[in-house]
Amino acid sequence: MTNGFFRCTLAVPLLSLGLFTGRISAQNPATRQDAQVQQQIRSAVEIELAADRNDHSRWQYRSQVRKPEGDSLYLVVETDHGSVKKKIQQDSKPLPQEDLEKENQRISAFVHDSSQQAKQHKDSEQDDKRAENLLRMLPDAFLWTVKADAPDSTTYTFIPNPDFDPPTMESRVFAAMAGEIVVSKPEKRIQRITGKLIRDVKFGYGLLGKMEQGGTFSVERRSLAPKVWQITESHVHIDGHILLFKTISEQEDEVKTDFKPTPAGTTLEQAAGILRTQPAPSMANR
Repeated sequence: MTNGFFRCTLAVPLLSLGLFTGRISAQNPATRQDAQVQQQIRSAVEIELAADRNDHSRWQYRSQVRKPEGDSLYLVVETDHGSVKKKIQQDSKPLPQEDLEKENQRISAFVHDSSQQAKQHKDSEQDDKRAENLLRMLPDAFLWTVKADAPDSTTYTFIPNPDFDPPTMESRVFAAMAGEIVVSKPEKRIQRITGKLIRDVKFGYGLLGKMEQGGTFSVERRSLAPKVWQITESHVHIDGHILLFKTISEQEDEVKTDFKPTPAGTTLEQAAGILRTQPAPSMANR
């Protein structure tokens, strides 16, 4: 299990929309690719891929998730064998003891069920692979421009590349976005990415589906340790429909705080114990 930077960065807004097909051209087809800037993006991508392969760190943290149905607070513990999480608050109120016990039972069932663990591992691997493929397409799927060059970071803007032929369903939606990426210096790590659907995206003349113009996502990352970066915020707001009737609504905001490294060799049982005995631990900020 990797940390899967782009699994979180792109998977929610894009992999979930991968039911669609379509081709979007850039708003300004006459714009040409700047080869030097494109190479800078390619370099940042290669650095991210290498860092992901070499990063075996595992973390504990708080995850605040806001959806239309409510606001939830979780504690998460990552291990080499998978991750476990426990809800401790709902709508800013501590869960009743009865609900906390149900959370403990759910976690215990996962820890002792190899099939659930295998499914989590398989899903994680598949998401990582699909997201890695999208990341590799990043330099070619868009036309790149330097927006600002500061001492500590460079901000790049991107629009769809009309010459890019998306090879997969996910990448067809991916290639319909415009936005910005901030790359930190001197590590050349991707610090922030924001994207927006630049127009309505119709499929089958709108009969099979449509993604609504203005849908957005953004992701913030920060360094937790030397050469270790983690996502600390993600915001996804995308609407649409498929096959006339089913509504697609990805509306989620997540903020991760209070990072603390999980000790090497921690088992799932031990991770469950951390969550069971410390329903609201005080985790040192990293």
